[in-house]
Amino acid sequence: MTAVTVSLEILTSPVLDGVRHGFFSRRGGASSGIFEGLNCGGGSSDQAEIVAMNRDRAARALDVPPTHLVTVNQVHSATAVTLDAPPADRPRADAIVSTTPGLAIAVLTADCQPVLFADAEAGVIAAAHAGWRGALDGILEATIEEMEAQGARRENIRAAIGPSISQAAYEVGQEFLERFCDDDPENARFFINGASGKYLFDLPGYGLKRLRDAEIAGAEWTRHCTYRDANRFYSYRRATHRGEADYGRLLSAIRL
Repeated sequence: MTAVTVSLEILTSPVLDGVRHGFFSRRGGASSGIFEGLNCGGGSSDQAEIVAMNRDRAARALDVPPTHLVTVNQVHSATAVTLDAPPADRPRADAIVSTTPGLAIAVLTADCQPVLFADAEAGVIAAAHAGWRGALDGILEATIEEMEAQGARRENIRAAIGPSISQAAYEVGQEFLERFCDDDPENARFFINGASGKYLFDLPGYGLKRLRDAEIAGAEWTRHCTYRDANRFYSYRRATHRGEADYGRLLSAIRL
């Protein structure tokens, strides 16, 4: 019997150097069809056993047991929770904070921002799912505050935004623009004119602005667009434009 070596693609950020983390692309997974690759989304219509296999591969890459790769029930909220062990039931939240060595905390995305945080000195990490709604409602700030509650210091926290939909691919309408500008007129700078009276929204730029306004030590985006690189990333919007019935979810994780 020939052993098969599975090669995963794991993107990292220099801003998180010294802390084990990774933004997994879709490469190297067991899923097929529209989910081809490393689909880690249990909420997708992909086969449950295949999704579990993909998550197992990601866990091994992070050097943790599959049971210690932890996600939450993401609901586009501004809720951050602290987990120090795998929960019996996944809480409804959009960010996880932890201080437990050997526990990999993760979020799932397919255009929304996956944001990984670390205060390496205090031994506090976090993973956040920040779509437009969560970012506008304050999920990034809530994550930082929860990290501080666990002993992190804001001036030592660093954050990396992983593969997300880029401005060139994120077309929105007038109501969307007005919602952001009603919150803060300066948000207009994250929009440019698109075609047919539409606008193009800079989600990662907006996320970076919120992180920098929070006065943490550093923040960056890896500059990978989920929509434009179909070979490497899943994208909800691309799947919708193609008329596909569903889409895969990318995993982004961090551990101590």
